[in-house]
Amino acid sequence: MTHLSRSLVLGCSILALSACGPEEIASPGTGGNVTINNPAAPAPTPTPTSTGGTLVTPATGCPTIADPQGLTDEDTITGPEGEWRVCALPDVINVSSTLPRVPGLLYRLPGRVDVGTDGGAVPTSADTDVELTIEPGVIIYASGAAFLNVTRGNSINANGTEDMPIIMTSRDNVLGLNNANSSGQWGGLVLSGRAPVTDCFLPAAAPGTNDCYRRVEGATPDTYFGGELEDDSSGSVSYMQIRYSGFVLSGDDELQSLTTGGIGSGTDISFIQSVNSSDDGIEFFGGVVNAKNIIVAGAEDDSLDSDTGVKLNMQYVLVAQRQDIGDAIIEADSNNGLYDDLPRQDTQLVNATLIQRKVDDQVVRIRGAADYGIYNSVIIDQGSAATPCIRIDQAETAEPADAPTDENGPPVFNSVALDCATNFRDGSDGGPTAAEAEALFDLGVGNDKAFTSTIASGYLNGPNEDDFIPLFDVTTLPGGFFEASTFIGAVTASDDWTQGWTCDSAAITFTNNTGSCGAIPVFN
Repeated sequence: MTHLSRSLVLGCSILALSACGPEEIASPGTGGNVTINNPAAPAPTPTPTSTGGTLVTPATGCPTIADPQGLTDEDTITGPEGEWRVCALPDVINVSSTLPRVPGLLYRLPGRVDVGTDGGAVPTSADTDVELTIEPGVIIYASGAAFLNVTRGNSINANGTEDMPIIMTSRDNVLGLNNANSSGQWGGLVLSGRAPVTDCFLPAAAPGTNDCYRRVEGATPDTYFGGELEDDSSGSVSYMQIRYSGFVLSGDDELQSLTTGGIGSGTDISFIQSVNSSDDGIEFFGGVVNAKNIIVAGAEDDSLDSDTGVKLNMQYVLVAQRQDIGDAIIEADSNNGLYDDLPRQDTQLVNATLIQRKVDDQVVRIRGAADYGIYNSVIIDQGSAATPCIRIDQAETAEPADAPTDENGPPVFNSVALDCATNFRDGSDGGPTAAEAEALFDLGVGNDKAFTSTIASGYLNGPNEDDFIPLFDVTTLPGGFFEASTFIGAVTASDDWTQGWTCDSAAITFTNNTGSCGAIPVFN
């Protein structure tokens, strides 16, 4: 068993943020500024006793990696946990390399760091095939416009463990300056692939083809994603915390904790925790995406944003806002107003617990002719005033199934429980009225719009969630991705998959983990 020491120092870091527009990798939300109202910070994790006076002493130097550019030794940085050796990555990783875990060592992104060189939409013999491997327990930090970008034709192998997650965070976090509302301090992680997208960068390109690609918004020089390879692989990411991301790259262009652009079904994503993203928690731009065991805590725009024709499957998804901060939990769009562009978004969300704490227009917003299904899930409004659970915009979003146009019909709800003072609201642009949305909801199997949540400890299922019947058999959904479960919601006490690898924030507090998100864990 790996032992972990931890400590916490609270300081101040408050960032005024502007929302992103819909055109590129940024949230296609409703716009406007985010106002941070400073909720009370969670109780700090007790600081352990250290026999050495400090918990960390710096490594003697930087390890050797396969890329001949090597790492740059930038001396040390000192935070509440002690003194760390800092090793900066090159701007472009040209040779497959491994970042090993070394006690007393942090890796730094000096700016935008590309994994390999973009190979374009079509695989060729000229692909660099660079893979960046990140070992369990590695901690990477950055500041400002720095972000990690896995380019098309290259991959990442970043798989932590329950005992030693990989942590990507900010410089202020290392220095111990963050408080419960800190956010937007660096870019985030971007995975760029060769799967189909819409809203093409070139207006004449046909959506979903190799000629249709999109740009990572705000990135200089331009970097692109998209193609026709549905089973493309950008690698694997698991047991990872991504903290305090969302720096404004340019204008209103912000990244998320995790941004996927046109990645394919060959990419593995699981056990990811987003903490205090100043924009969306995770945004999925096109592609064919499968993800399990996802936590979004304290995002300041939408928690889960999906658009530009993505085909998305997610199971075991836990989302909680900070008090009075955030936008919708779910925002789904298809093709930015071009409703007949193919592919059309089709998302299946299974075993989700969505906890809204912001007085807003809705918890779940489905629009833009997107196809969306929610199964075996619970939607909870804990805000200080009534926020409707569900809103469906545009008449096209509720159209009947039509195979030639990739249209699967209106949104689907099966075994979904609603605990909101107002369950439905009128949609805009000809979308279903509240009564019509309620009628769609009533078409599903086993839905309960008069549910009383018994969520315990801020996130764990209680008896009403664990004993909910009837459940929808999600193994009947196409693709074979989903596994059978015996409960609605994301996490049950008998199988608490959040334990060990997570951190505690103002939005969600767990136990038996790496401690406060405001502190840097020390893996011994």
